Amino acid sequence: MYPLLFRLFFRRLDAEKAHHLAFGWIRLAARIPVLRTFVAAVLAPRHKALRTEALGLRMHGPFGLAAGFDKNATGIDGLAMLGFDHVEIGTVTGEPQPGNPKKRLFRLVPDRALINRMGFNNDGSAVVAERLAARRPVFRTTLGVNIGKTKAVPEAEAVADYVASTERLAAHADYLVVNVSSPNTPGLRNLQATEALRPLLTAVREAADRSVPQRRVPLLVKIAPDLADEDVDAVADLAVELGLDGIIATNTTIAREGLGLASAPELVAETGGLSGAPLKDRSLQVLRRLYARVGDRITLIGVGGVETADDAWERILAGATLVQGYSAFIYQGPFWCRKIHRGLAARLAASPYGTLAEAVGAEARRG
Repeated sequence: MYPLLFRLFFRRLDAEKAHHLAFGWIRLAARIPVLRTFVAAVLAPRHKALRTEALGLRMHGPFGLAAGFDKNATGIDGLAMLGFDHVEIGTVTGEPQPGNPKKRLFRLVPDRALINRMGFNNDGSAVVAERLAARRPVFRTTLGVNIGKTKAVPEAEAVADYVASTERLAAHADYLVVNVSSPNTPGLRNLQATEALRPLLTAVREAADRSVPQRRVPLLVKIAPDLADEDVDAVADLAVELGLDGIIATNTTIAREGLGLASAPELVAETGGLSGAPLKDRSLQVLRRLYARVGDRITLIGVGGVETADDAWERILAGATLVQGYSAFIYQGPFWCRKIHRGLAARLAASPYGTLAEAVGAEARRG
């Protein structure tokens, strides 16, 4: 019924308003004990074969929700109720900010894609930290916290801004992500250059260790698909050198390749990051290149254009221990996780691999 609901209702709404409405329903369902138990039983059945260990953490499975959907940590239990094995909140910045002027989120329905220029609209790391500290989880899920630079903070002061967020949020995170790849904050992508990325990641690592001395909070960096291949290699080498725990490949793209002719030209011309099906090929290329460079030394998370169980399985074979999605959630609705999990379990059962861990990077090993 969801495709019909999308065509008749959600598609007629402004994309951002539709997001807030749907997310409100998810949060409401998670607050009603009998309803949330029923919804989780239907939408989030567990498959023992998909149990995953990554970043020193045990998870129900490899499939999670990418950052951007729950920016302020207001609906973690609702998203876990729908079956996501991990939920990455954010991007959270050091200071609260409203983001870019509206209208800033656009659906390219024929291409199963989105363009956003949200601009890290969020409540700020202090408020989000208080919210996480007060949270009493209903469902067990792995929580990632994605942090970025406050727009008003000069690039020269970016490290201090990230450190402030780390000191507030690290204690509440199962893993922490440094986002230097959104195209919607001026100057942010400049931080992907290794000469800028090295001191940033070093400072965040030290801040996390200092803030949470009783355990190591895994630290990852999220990169853009628009990096040149040699820059992807440089980030991979730096991640290994610094002892980083993982890389998320990839964020949205400023390119418009892969879009069909059916989407309205005025939508294609909108500025911002493109996500969804058109990103599939490039994000997979970056993932394969990273795995060829780092192998099993660090954890890779594949994201970008993941729509089906086949897409998720392809990411795993290419080297991803974990897989994330977002845009397809908008188009496929609440049964999406269930379909992904069922499909992955079937593909694993039909494969020569005894566990998902054996399948990670199998494509490269065959090569």
